[in-house]
Amino acid sequence: MPTFETLQIDKDQQNPRVARLLLNRPERLNAISDEMPREIREAVQWANADDEVHVIMVEGAGKGFCGGYDLTGYAEQRMEHPCQQEKTPWDPMVDYACMKQNTEDFMALWKSAKPTIAKVHGAAAAGGSDIAMCCDLLVMADNARIGYMPTRVWGCPTTAMWTYRLGPMRAKQMMFTGDLIDGKTAAEWGLATLSVPAEELDAAAMKLAARIAGVPRAQLAMHKMVVNQVMLNMGLEQTQMMATVFDGITRHNPEGLWFRRQAQAHGFKSAIEWRDSGRPIPEGDEARALIREMEDRRL
Repeated sequence: MPTFETLQIDKDQQNPRVARLLLNRPERLNAISDEMPREIREAVQWANADDEVHVIMVEGAGKGFCGGYDLTGYAEQRMEHPCQQEKTPWDPMVDYACMKQNTEDFMALWKSAKPTIAKVHGAAAAGGSDIAMCCDLLVMADNARIGYMPTRVWGCPTTAMWTYRLGPMRAKQMMFTGDLIDGKTAAEWGLATLSVPAEELDAAAMKLAARIAGVPRAQLAMHKMVVNQVMLNMGLEQTQMMATVFDGITRHNPEGLWFRRQAQAHGFKSAIEWRDSGRPIPEGDEARALIREMEDRRL
């Protein structure tokens, strides 16, 4: 089996037609590191190259599926990164190239010739929701949560899957609020394939995977291509391009820079608490004034 730093993949011991891809950074709530997107793609490629594998299940080790990007260090420190440039003016194409590669790596799950199932317990938050929704099917625990909180400030989901999975009205609700919804709600809205009590999650996901795994690989690939083509005809790739550009803007506009300076001055937890509280987020000239104030204090 291949060896990775951030995840594991192997065939299920009881049903080797099912490959189990485990996000394996439990000490960081399986947060997305710089290496994880590439390793997801490589793991999917491995499973697609094995003729015995018919289905790929994606799951998380420890307390949850994936808590999003591992941002604490980036937010609190003044470090140069393609996606967090301290220089002014920032270079949007450097940012875009980095984030678009991550998007393409996550989309390996969607483009995989073999069906992919996300098995979500705990949270699939922010970038973790991107990973989950790039999978074809989504099985959630009733008490699991999914959402993209950084839509309130400092983020735009680069995979742009919310509209394609939920429709425009629900997608706008999720993007405008940055709320998390539980598994039961996700199933009611049609985002999750099904939601079950937490203790039944693994059995339910494996039952679905086993049912699919009995179908010939070619049949599965053809049906997936037909459905995916509909989404492509609707403009998925063009939407992802726009979303990835906008994601970079959200991290470098006045509101995004304020969020970063708030994290640097008072800690990432403080910035997150402000973002998620519903308290108005500084914008425009107000954000610029607060940025100057925090920067003056550092001098």
